[in-house]
Amino acid sequence: MRACWLVSKDGRHQPIQLAHSVSVLIGRSPETQITDKKCSRHQVQLKADYNKGYVLVKQLGINPSNVNSEDLGRGQEVQLMPGQILHIVNRLYPYTIQFEGEALEKETLPPKRPREEGSPNSSVNTASKYLKTKDSNPGEQHTFNTKPKEKKKDRRTAEDSSNSVTQVHSAEASGRKDFQGMWSQGLKVSMQDPKMQVYKDDTVVVIKDKYPKARFHWLVLPWESISSLKAVRRDHLTLLQHMDQVGQKLVQECLDSDMLKFRLGYHAIPSMSHIHLHVISQDFDSPCLKNKKHWNSFNTDYFLESEDVMKMVERDGKVTVKDGTAELLKLPLMCHVCQRQQSTMPQLKEHLKKHSP
Repeated sequence: MRACWLVSKDGRHQPIQLAHSVSVLIGRSPETQITDKKCSRHQVQLKADYNKGYVLVKQLGINPSNVNSEDLGRGQEVQLMPGQILHIVNRLYPYTIQFEGEALEKETLPPKRPREEGSPNSSVNTASKYLKTKDSNPGEQHTFNTKPKEKKKDRRTAEDSSNSVTQVHSAEASGRKDFQGMWSQGLKVSMQDPKMQVYKDDTVVVIKDKYPKARFHWLVLPWESISSLKAVRRDHLTLLQHMDQVGQKLVQECLDSDMLKFRLGYHAIPSMSHIHLHVISQDFDSPCLKNKKHWNSFNTDYFLESEDVMKMVERDGKVTVKDGTAELLKLPLMCHVCQRQQSTMPQLKEHLKKHSP
């Protein structure tokens, strides 16, 4: 089963699945977390073509969307290919598309017979909820054939349609699970990409975090395959020490190291597979720092200092994560400098400016 995902490059929200040949409206909404008033609720219409491997983008909003560095006009349609970037409005809110599953159909194959909209095998997708909001333009929505038929055929169609919906929801859940699995393996791909590499030697490689949570945010990864801190043993102590030394060298060579403080450490329960050491400046000045989970993952005991991890491995031969560590991500927002509690991330970010160098 193929799948196509609309992926927010700045990590604003979870990927949105685009079903084959189903029009999906994207814009200002709780799902995208876009609140910019210059972005229409229905800024763009997206329609994925699984056979040809692209997504057809049609601008509906007043202000320009952008595909592959070219601004669109209202009503204009262009093809968005994998690897290209869609900016939803005014060159903001970047997205890419990701196809998974079966290989693209060969051009030599005869074209498939078009499906009638609303037929039992029509693609159904939870993303279609975007089409049912109060601002929807009926002329742009995916419509279903309601032409009456004989009762016997109606009954069979209803049964087949029910089965089709069940199958698609099952495939959708499977596709999301596959995507999350692929997402967690992203570091293994990035560390092999020369464009991502900041430093490398025979033991480790350093890359910039794709979604940095501060002005400076690097990841130090070993070439050796180690899934997480749980897999670390005493034999890895020398490796951990080398990772720490490389991280310290990055800090020393940073031009702003005299003004900024840095911390080196690991997330106790990382979301990404393959062990990685965070080297992060303590300004936390980044648009990718968006929510309480992001903040608390670096400013509570969820963040294990590199030095403490090395001592633990040397003493116990392993790294122990305390019970209830995951709950630390739900703690109130506290300034890491003055410990003053803030109600929301925007308030915290504004407060942090008082401590910025």
